[in-house]
Amino acid sequence: MERRTIEVVAALIWRGERFLACQRPPEKARGLLWEFVGGKVESGESGSEALVRECREELDVTLSVGEAFMDVTHAYPDLTVHLTLYEAVIAQGEPKKLEHHDIRWITVEEMDALAFCPADQVFLNEIRRRHL
Repeated sequence: MERRTIEVVAALIWRGERFLACQRPPEKARGLLWEFVGGKVESGESGSEALVRECREELDVTLSVGEAFMDVTHAYPDLTVHLTLYEAVIAQGEPKKLEHHDIRWITVEEMDALAFCPADQVFLNEIRRRHL
């Protein structure tokens, strides 16, 4: 049986030379791995609408969503995701840990010290290529 692919969006949010990384809660799938903030696109939502909603729910911030940075399809053991990473800026608010175990502003040089979700590796490689 073929698994359906879940549409997921995430935000690449820069603050100066640092970008926002979020650590998944320990009880969730891929617990304690790092990721870009975001989540599933719900029926009837655009990618940018889903990203604004998810960031309000997870960080209590309002995002201004820009262009898609890139996208990837990744098969985990339990699901397949089509993940689109968008450039975004925080229009209002300061990120709070409402759902994540931890949140950090990290430099490109610091990202290799954190264990990111496997689907994000392609994004990290592209960020490294563009910023180093």
